[in-house]
Amino acid sequence: MLTQTTTRVLEPSDLGAVLALLESDPVSNAFVTSRVRAAGLDPWRLGGEMWGWYADGRLTSLCYSGANLVPICATPEAVRAFADRARRTGRRCSSIVGPAEPTGRLWRLLEPSWGPARDVRPHQPLMVTEQPSPDIEPDPCVRRIRKDEIDVIMPACVAMFTEEVGISPMTGDGGLLYQARVAELVGAGRSFARIDDGKVVFKAEIGAATPQACQIQGVWVAPEYRGRGLSETGMAAVLRYALADVAPVVSLYVNDYNTPARAAYRRVGFREVGAFMSVLF
Repeated sequence: MLTQTTTRVLEPSDLGAVLALLESDPVSNAFVTSRVRAAGLDPWRLGGEMWGWYADGRLTSLCYSGANLVPICATPEAVRAFADRARRTGRRCSSIVGPAEPTGRLWRLLEPSWGPARDVRPHQPLMVTEQPSPDIEPDPCVRRIRKDEIDVIMPACVAMFTEEVGISPMTGDGGLLYQARVAELVGAGRSFARIDDGKVVFKAEIGAATPQACQIQGVWVAPEYRGRGLSETGMAAVLRYALADVAPVVSLYVNDYNTPARAAYRRVGFREVGAFMSVLF
């Protein structure tokens, strides 16, 4: 047994302890929990390493180190240890994202060696709901995307990503990884859209899903259709699917400066319960 504070790369044999810690905060940890439940802790299948911080022999904090660097249930002491390890290994991630307080602390420690970032979003409200608002009627035209409609949904996904992140997902590897992720969500029945005359006018995905909670992402309305309330009725439809088929709690996080989106989500039934932070490279 580890009797002192220490950090190490976790192994498949640590899966039970990792899941127990992840499930202590199922909403905030939905993204990483969904990956671990699907892939375990083998780095090749997980797409990165899981670092564990032990205090008095007990696993108390985690950090997922893959395409994203994600502190999980991370105490200040754990954040310092994770920052030390991240500096030694060098930056391999495209973003740091997670609950605002530990993520901000982690970025302050890493910024001297990893900075400057392309963009820092220090306060992204985390919103949840267990039931839809009775005041918004779900759009009956919003439905699951079929596998043969990937070519229809892909341009909307690329437009959303480019608008949200500031760079196209088609750069680098030509978009192979991004297209694979879109196809994965479509295949899992977690990609939704309204398609009018062959054009996507609203879309969203359930990006992470566990038995306890799921997370909606990629909400987008075609520019020429904005201002018509499609984001509200479309989200109400996706929320109906999510609560019926996926998990009893639905979450999302949104940029704090996106006032119209925050208001729309509140009208659909979401409430703010915390905040995330994202550092984009």
